[in-house]
Amino acid sequence: MIDIRLVRDDAASVSAALARRGVDPAEVDRLVELDTAARAAVGRRDELRAQVKSISREVGEARRAKDTVRAEELAAESRRIGEEERVAGAQAETAQEAVHALLLRLPNLPAAEAPDGSGPDDNPIVRCWPDGGVPGYSDAQRVPHWEVGTALGLLDMERGAKLSGSMFPLFRGAGARLLRALTSFALDHHAGEFEEIRPPTLVLTDTMVSTGHLPKFEDEAYHVERDDLWAIPTAEVPLTSMWRGDVIDEADLPLKLTAATACFRREAGAAGRDTRGLLRVHEFDKVEIFAYATPDQAPELHERMVARVESMLRELGLQYRVLDLCTGDLGDSSARTFDLEVYAPGVDQWLEVSSVSWFRDYQARRANVRYRPQGGGSPVLVHTLNGSALAWPRIWAALVEQGRRDNGSVELPEVLRPYFGEDLCIKVPS
Repeated sequence: MIDIRLVRDDAASVSAALARRGVDPAEVDRLVELDTAARAAVGRRDELRAQVKSISREVGEARRAKDTVRAEELAAESRRIGEEERVAGAQAETAQEAVHALLLRLPNLPAAEAPDGSGPDDNPIVRCWPDGGVPGYSDAQRVPHWEVGTALGLLDMERGAKLSGSMFPLFRGAGARLLRALTSFALDHHAGEFEEIRPPTLVLTDTMVSTGHLPKFEDEAYHVERDDLWAIPTAEVPLTSMWRGDVIDEADLPLKLTAATACFRREAGAAGRDTRGLLRVHEFDKVEIFAYATPDQAPELHERMVARVESMLRELGLQYRVLDLCTGDLGDSSARTFDLEVYAPGVDQWLEVSSVSWFRDYQARRANVRYRPQGGGSPVLVHTLNGSALAWPRIWAALVEQGRRDNGSVELPEVLRPYFGEDLCIKVPS
């Protein structure tokens, strides 16, 4: 969440920054009012508390002086003020909770470098690969992946729906092996720089709140109500909270992690959007890269994480482009995000396969993750960064469509040979 001290010191600047994201300035005005009321309530509580302590000392002095009448009068006064203090304390707690609740729902301040815009159509394209123009695609490559997957026995959406309902894919044979190969390829790609983690798939409410997925996006998440646990929508969620409430030594930063997990999303807002095949699913596998960093380390690390995703897409031979997300399309927790999209010739669409985001201290404030400066001084909130490297359903779709040949078989990229097997050709069943 944003720093309430920024709101107190310069509410106009906070209001202007959030207005770039489409937030009504009245929301900041309301936050100022709530915070002012909360501070007044806390002040009144503390004033009464101080009075009770002062009178308690006087009671002790009166009793030591054997002035029983005075001691009883003071004790009665202390009880009266103590009751006022308890009421004021409850009011202060309620007022502080109101401030905290609004802070949890307000999005992050966008970075000054983030382009202005109202939505996806305003996202500037930073670069494309390959540089020399759009590759030509054959008619064989213009077949959608769900048709290719069905014909080759790789993908069975009907049996997935039979098991779990629509938008839960089921991969078979070489299709399942391709998914496993992609995960192994990614984890090996990150192994030299990122520590591999296998976090739990179900997490506590506090863990979801730390990243900003709760309370605002509760309808998008799967909740196991009996145990009050949540199915993770991304490995970012548990990785962000691994050091929740802790203080990290600055010498250990940046601290870089990677994890392969299943991810679960209701996609509650997907009605009317293209949900065929793997374009939009409720469960999918993804490899995430994540980092805690100092504010000085974060900008360069953000660039390097984007470059890491790009290098993987080039190794897979997928045509891609990088978009700089405008303020109207940024995720609520992000200050700056670059999206990477691959072109899938079978569906003739650019498909988002990675978002690499810098959250500054927005998530760390929610999770209370700090670092101890090497030069001394009070602990400082870390900056968090994360990115998909990579999310597999759309990568799988693009590879199957791009790799299709005139005879109906699919050729996979050479980089997957150590993980998929020597024969990279998925042949038409005889």
